[in-house]
Amino acid sequence: MHDKTSPPQDRLDRARQLESEIARAVIGQQQVIHEVVLALFAAGHVLVEGVPGLGKTLLVRSLSAAIQGEFSRIQFTPDLMPSDISGHIMFDMKSENFRVRKGPVFCNLLLADEINRSPAKTQSALLEAMQEQQVTIEGRTFPLTAPFLVLATQNPIEQEGTYPLPQAQLDRFLLKVFIDYPEEDDEQQMVKQITDGRVGDQLDTSTIRPLMNAQEIPQIQNHVACLKVDDEIINYAVRLIRAARDWNGIEAGPGPRGTISLLRAARAEAFLDDRDFVTPDDIKSAALPVLRHRVRLTTDLEIEGYRPEDVLKDLLDNLPAPRK
Repeated sequence: MHDKTSPPQDRLDRARQLESEIARAVIGQQQVIHEVVLALFAAGHVLVEGVPGLGKTLLVRSLSAAIQGEFSRIQFTPDLMPSDISGHIMFDMKSENFRVRKGPVFCNLLLADEINRSPAKTQSALLEAMQEQQVTIEGRTFPLTAPFLVLATQNPIEQEGTYPLPQAQLDRFLLKVFIDYPEEDDEQQMVKQITDGRVGDQLDTSTIRPLMNAQEIPQIQNHVACLKVDDEIINYAVRLIRAARDWNGIEAGPGPRGTISLLRAARAEAFLDDRDFVTPDDIKSAALPVLRHRVRLTTDLEIEGYRPEDVLKDLLDNLPAPRK
């Protein structure tokens, strides 16, 4: 929807270049990069599942460098307290007054590493910030600066001593993304790039060009939220979500937030494809990352090794979509 309130075309073009710019540093993870950028412009948060060492920190640092945003990282551990995330009140000896020391959540891009390592009280402190876009410290409320994107990670292998996120908290994430091992050619290129003339194991984002200012992102998000969605597309999204609740093999389906999230992500898909309207293919493209953490399979299918996306693909293939 290009009107007088739309951002300048130059800004939209630079926003669409973010994926290719991040790919200069994060090699072999094009789908993951796409989905994280998708969440940024849809103003949602991302849950990433993958084994350690696949570039999650580099991904967030690269995105931060490209939009010139402030980056923070929190390593979730069993002894992490809510105040370690939000901040606390401290007594300043020099001024003899109490002052607020803000925590790492006050940033634009936050990497919450292994969020399932901390108990529910600490998890909820972050999830409250994600939902309310504000933090309460000793009774005082502080708004978070937009844009605010949380990339929370889970290790799917080591489950001992973890506190899995409840379904209601998983629902707060717009997308769930899988980051997997790169292809052989990509891994060779990555190893060569990282080890050639570099000392130690530092993450290098020097190749990333700053394409935008973080302050521009909320205007892009507003533009994306106003892209045209036909009533037939809305009807298709609703039918998809309602069908998922009763589909064979699904024990618990997505709630209304699933439909809302699907349309938000589909609008961002349309934007990244340089369109001002949403198509059925945008809904289909967004469906797996939006819904895979919002459905629970029956015990029989889980025992047989099926994943939520296996059942969701069957649903997408069999539910009639509107004609383009």
